[in-house]
This record gives sequence, structure tokens and C-alpha cells, in this order.
Amino acid sequence: MDKRFTVFAILVAALFVANQLIYSLFFPPKPAAEVAQKADAPKAKDKAAPKAAEPPAADETKDDQEKAAAEQRADNEAPAADAPAIAAAADEPVPAPARWVALGSANPDDPFRMLVILTSRGAAIERLELNSPRYRELENRSGYLGHLAPEDATDRGGAIVRVVGAGTPAALAGLQLDDVITAIGDRPVASAGEFVEAMRETEPHREIAITVMRGAAKQILTARLIRRPLEVMRPESDSQPVELVRPGNHDPLSFLMTLSQVDDQTLEDERPELAGVKLYTTNWEVADASQSSVTFRANVPKLGLDVFKTYRLEQVPLDQLADPDYPAYHLWVEVQLENVGGQARRVGYQLEGPTGLPIEGAWYANKVSQGSMFSAAGLRDVITHFEGGRTTQITPSELVDPNFKAQWPDVSLNYVAVDAQYFAAALIPQNERPTDTLFSSVKATRVGAIPPDRANLKLLNVSFQLRSNTIELAPRQKTDPQRFQVFAGPKRPGLLAHYEAPGTTASLSELVYYGWFGFVARPMLAVLHAFYRVVGNYGIAIIMLTVLVRGCMFPLSRKQALGAQKMQQLQPEMKRINEKYKNDPQKKTKATQDLFREHNYNPVGGCLLMFVQLPIFVGLYRSLMVDVELRQAPLISETLSRMARASSV
Repeated sequence: MDKRFTVFAILVAALFVANQLIYSLFFPPKPAAEVAQKADAPKAKDKAAPKAAEPPAADETKDDQEKAAAEQRADNEAPAADAPAIAAAADEPVPAPARWVALGSANPDDPFRMLVILTSRGAAIERLELNSPRYRELENRSGYLGHLAPEDATDRGGAIVRVVGAGTPAALAGLQLDDVITAIGDRPVASAGEFVEAMRETEPHREIAITVMRGAAKQILTARLIRRPLEVMRPESDSQPVELVRPGNHDPLSFLMTLSQVDDQTLEDERPELAGVKLYTTNWEVADASQSSVTFRANVPKLGLDVFKTYRLEQVPLDQLADPDYPAYHLWVEVQLENVGGQARRVGYQLEGPTGLPIEGAWYANKVSQGSMFSAAGLRDVITHFEGGRTTQITPSELVDPNFKAQWPDVSLNYVAVDAQYFAAALIPQNERPTDTLFSSVKATRVGAIPPDRANLKLLNVSFQLRSNTIELAPRQKTDPQRFQVFAGPKRPGLLAHYEAPGTTASLSELVYYGWFGFVARPMLAVLHAFYRVVGNYGIAIIMLTVLVRGCMFPLSRKQALGAQKMQQLQPEMKRINEKYKNDPQKKTKATQDLFREHNYNPVGGCLLMFVQLPIFVGLYRSLMVDVELRQAPLISETLSRMARASSV
């Protein structure tokens, strides 16, 4: 028995090593420098992708702004062939300048769970990063100064700072808007690209000198870098992050909005926006901004409409900062339309969802499909839940299938989410009544290019699209704000349970899915976390859980081993029976049954014992696979892991 167990252990170890070698051979992780260079390169046109609006850029030069303004004015002045005759505005508004707004803080001691960088171009979320030390970037190990939306200082060289988030090392070092960075340490910086390259060479927990020009004065600031925070939403191209956001070099950003209908004009799938509307690409006016909220306003003069979008970040009471399940991982998004013209309008809007969710560990990570145990899930899927229905999952393989048709029920939407392995971004409409139907359509969408290698299809960048019902607006009338709760955070069951659709029991806790054996996985996780609270190390806690499971299953394992041993002892007798009755199957069967009965052996017992153990082992595997607490947990300690990485370099 000991020999068989040793052979079994060696075979399991060999299979594990072979699996890792195969994945490393066919799906090797890309070096950070190679990934960054590829992501920052201009994106090639994807002929297979449907037509889409040019994604909003995070920074434009002055020439780009003037060109965009000229195009906007020309489009507003040109009559649309399929549009009703509308009197042109006497005075065309001057396009708003490009701006970035930072909500929240990167400091976990501040009353926020996240730092959100918004861009006026499309009034979109450019980046959303969590500030908890529990959730740091795993693949990019360079130092973090803060996302500054840098632009080239063409007149004198350097990188112009366009946004400084509160609590970032940049803010703590005293960096300000419109500062021009000319050097990082001893390395000169002549452009925004060189600034990004210089920061890639830095390491966390180190101090760097930053040379800046503030007006005509030269200053040297000192910043202590930290590990890069995890971005739940980010700009990306070809499933890789984009540091320098430029027009055309990234997928669409998060929570873009446009008009889907004005009177008889209806937005068609192959057209990015209605004639005379450029809400995706124009700079919205920042009407009001603070550390916790911002309101954007865009005017569509040709149609006589104003569009408002407000983001408000939830705050955490100071006495709840230590509670990881306190429900503050969300923003409130409000949408309003105003008819500033002289005639009544029938209008509707289209709201896009989040993009660029994490796909870390893509070469080995797997997710469980909620549709079928045997269907392939992506690392980012779209999850929907409608009133009175069940959870539906749309995978990347379905989104790229031209024959796939999703059936959306004509009932109220409880929530729609983009679901990653450990994190999710979900939108929960704040209906006055659970039965209210706010949207004419809810659609899962592909916002990224289809990977040429089908093996990388699970990396597809996906999102969703909501189209509102038509709203009747009299002249000078403004709609009531339609409010949405946008969750963006870790998939902790205790945290997700707080996020429910108003008036219903449909909560985001359904996003944590363990497969068919959730009834085993949940108590397993409870025991694992109990062990962790005692020993303070997940590596030891997993060993303790494994010993506990094996100990509880020892009677079954022992009985199975004894059965195998008895079967081995009966082999000579069974061989003799087979030879004696080889031409008489009935007598052979009867003699075999008599032999088993005489020695009290049940040949089916081994299989039954295996089936009893299977849910336990699968449940244990599922519980470890989806638990976000294990994502960043070091085997020994973070300090020793950092020392080991430093010594290897």
C-alpha cells in the first residue's frame, strides 16, 4: 500500500510539472517591457471588428483639439440626409478643453476605497484603481508614482502633468498640475513617452528625484514609490494595458454615453453615433468637480439638447475603514437630458459599460462557466440578471459567434456586470419599483479586437450596452436624473451581498460561482479563513485544511485501500474461475459472485467511495480557485517574497 501511494504521489507531481511546462511552452507570460511597448503602439485596424466610435483619448495636443473643434462645427452645420429639418444654432459653442478629474484617493487611510481618473473626452472613466494594499498589480512590478495623463511639452521638452490623484506618491511629493517633468533621477525626460519608459525602470519602496519646471522655476521633488495598485478599469489594446492614451491606440473607455434616438432618428448598429452628435469623441464641459463628485455637460446645438452625466464616489465612515466588507466599492452615476430648444423632442440615450477589467495570470487562470460545466468561460464575461429570472452568462466565444443571438426578456433589469476571475464591475439600475423597465435593449458587446489565436479568445475585452426607452421632452424641460449604482471591486461574498437591486433579493453575490459543488466549497472556505485567522498565513492554512479534509476522509480512503488489497488477494481465484468456465459465462458469473460473497467483498464499493470523495475534492479545488483572499497571499510573507525577487535579480 505504501509503495502504491508513493507511486501515486510521484505520478501526480509529474503530471503537475508536465502541465506547467506545457503552459509555459505554449502560453508563456510576456515580459512587462514587451507588453508595454506593444500596448503603447498604435492599434491596427481590425477588419473583423464591427464599426465603432473612435475611443475617447485621454490627452490631445492643441492642434488635435482645434482639428476636432473644426470637425464638430462642420458636422453641426452640415444637414443630415435622414434627419428632420432643424434650425442651426446662431452661435456655435466653443469646444471645451481637454481635462482630467480625479475622484477619491490612493491612500487607504482616506475615506475612499478607490481612485478614479475621468477624462472630459466622452466624460468617461479612464482608470479606476483600488487603494487597498490587499489588491496590488501582480504582473507589472515597476514603481508607482500615480497616473498623470502626461502630454508632450513640445515647446521646451518634457512631460506635462495633467492630473494628480490625491494620496498618490506624486501628490505627496508636491507634484502639481501643469508641472513639466524634465528628469527622473539622472535620466532626462524629453517627452511623455520617455517619462513612461523611465518609470518602467523604477522599483517600489524606493525614493526617486523628479526634476520639474514650474513656470520658469526649476524644482527637484522627492517621491517614495509604492507598488502599483490594481486597476479594475483601464485603457487597453489587444488585451494589454495602455499607459499613454492616444486617439486610436486603445479600446473604448468605460461608461461612454451618446444619444440613441432623437425624434425619427434612430441609432443603427453600424453607426457609432447619430448625425450631428459626437458625444463619444468631443470634450465635455466640467460643470462641477470635487474630490468625491464631478458633473459633465455636453451641448448638441444642432439638436437643441444638453446632456449631463454625474459621477459621485461613495465614501467610507472613518470607523468602518478596517471593515473590508463595508459597501463603499461603488460610484453613483446619474444621467439627465435637457431640451434647450424651442420644440418638443422624443429622445433616448445609450450607455456603455466598463472595459479593461483585469486578466492577470491569463496563461494559467481559469473560470467556471455558469451556463454549463463543460462550456468555456472567458476571463471576462457578461453576467445579467432580470426580474423573476435567473443569472445568465455571455462568454467571449458566444460574442464572436455570428450565429449567437442573446434573448433578453422584456422585464426589469436587476443588474448587468462584466465578471473577471477575482473582480467585477456591475451596474445596478435604481428603479423606483422592481417592475419598472427603463431600457428598450440590454446587449453584451465586444469592445476589443478578436485575438488571431483562438486559444487567447478568453482574453477578449467585453462590455455591455444599454439603450433607454424614449423620453418625451417639452421645450426647456429637463428629465429627472436616472441613477445607477456602479460596483467596482473584489468578489468577496460578504461585500457582494450588500449590493442588491432595489426592492428585490437579486444581489451581486451570484457573481461568486463555485460550480456544481458550491455546497462543499462554501464551508471549505469558511474553515480556511478560520485557520488563517489563527495562523495568519494562507500557505499554512491551506496545508491545515488539506490535512483536515484528508483526515475526515481517512475512513473512506482506508476502506477503499482495503478493498483494493482484497481484490488483489482474490486475483488467483478469479483467474482460476475464468479458466474453468471460459465457455460458460453464466456459471462464471455465478462462481465469481459466490467468491465475492464468501470473502465479503463488494466490487462496486470502490467506485461508490470514489464518487463520494469526488465532490469534496472538486469543491476544495473550486473554493481555492475563486477566493480573492488567496490572490495576493504570499506563501511565507511579503517581505521574504520581495527579498527573494531582489536576490534573483
